[in-house]
Amino acid sequence: MKTEKMNINTEDFFLKSYDFELPEEQIAQCPAVMRHGSKLMVLDQKTGETEIKNFTDIVDLLPEGALLVANNSKVVPARIFGKKPTGGRVEFLLLTPLPLIKAEPTSDGYKAQARGLLRASKGPKTGDIIYFDGGLKLTVLGKGKFGLSEVELEWSGDLKKIFEECGKIPLPPYIRRAADETDNDRYQTLYACDEKAGSVAAPTAGLHFSEEINEKLKAKNIERAEVTLYVGYGTFSPVRAEDIRDHEMHHEYIEIPEETAAAVIKAKEEGRPVIAVGTTSARTLEGAFQQTGEICEFKGETNIFIYPGFEFKVVDRMITNFHLPESSLVIMISALAGRINVLNAYTEAVDNKFRFFSYGDSMYIK
Repeated sequence: MKTEKMNINTEDFFLKSYDFELPEEQIAQCPAVMRHGSKLMVLDQKTGETEIKNFTDIVDLLPEGALLVANNSKVVPARIFGKKPTGGRVEFLLLTPLPLIKAEPTSDGYKAQARGLLRASKGPKTGDIIYFDGGLKLTVLGKGKFGLSEVELEWSGDLKKIFEECGKIPLPPYIRRAADETDNDRYQTLYACDEKAGSVAAPTAGLHFSEEINEKLKAKNIERAEVTLYVGYGTFSPVRAEDIRDHEMHHEYIEIPEETAAAVIKAKEEGRPVIAVGTTSARTLEGAFQQTGEICEFKGETNIFIYPGFEFKVVDRMITNFHLPESSLVIMISALAGRINVLNAYTEAVDNKFRFFSYGDSMYIK
């Protein structure tokens, strides 16, 4: 297993050390015309050397027999609009993953407690009732940290269907447009599993994988195994601590199926690289290992915060997007490839007009 240590200096622990200049016009507002149509930057985690390629080159770049581990969670149309009895408009973003909602039968349907973000011209108070299309009723139970609301939902029929029919895809805050029909397709990976519909943000590294790319990878004997991490809104939460070691990471629910654990163990035993498709897959693998000390089937939560000095025990390489300055995600990839290497690569990406964030271009850390 990978236990190499990277040279760490104290600047790696300062949040300001992860800042970089990014022109606003390089924040991608729409997906590329083709799924595999993005640029690809290859970053050697040992030497810091870079190459600029296209994502279609990923097939040639990955070694035969490599194991890709991808997050199969699906984005829920979790943003839904309703009204107070007074007629005031309210927006609700459901943050509790649908598969984790514990529904209790009532005389005319179901009820369950959940967590989410409420937005209205006049903030809803404890006890307020809000009505949504599809027969969904919400009662505010109380307020939590970071603007979160504890609520009780009441409905009849299928809650997932109500959100699918009445909700909107919750695009990230840096995409400054309303979600449209294109996003229903392009803000999902092709391998997103309907039974794993519980994320409020896409595992975006997987958005680049088209049917064509998947077929070519299969022909090259490159396996794909799947894990689940329900991406929460915490993925967009800023790191608030000047010393990143003081940052309190959000919790997310993760699953590693038995067959995925077996595939990872086999790859490790045979010396084949385990390549995380995205930070969420890496967080799942390393978060479970941190709790169990082994690669095994796992269901539970993780709040692992990966920053320079962390020793990766499972993940060898990563395919990822370009992340926000001072975010926990750019800090995580710096733990794998080195902060200076990452920042130099990001500077090169800006100079070469790469597109950043969820709908942007890709990086392969080899």
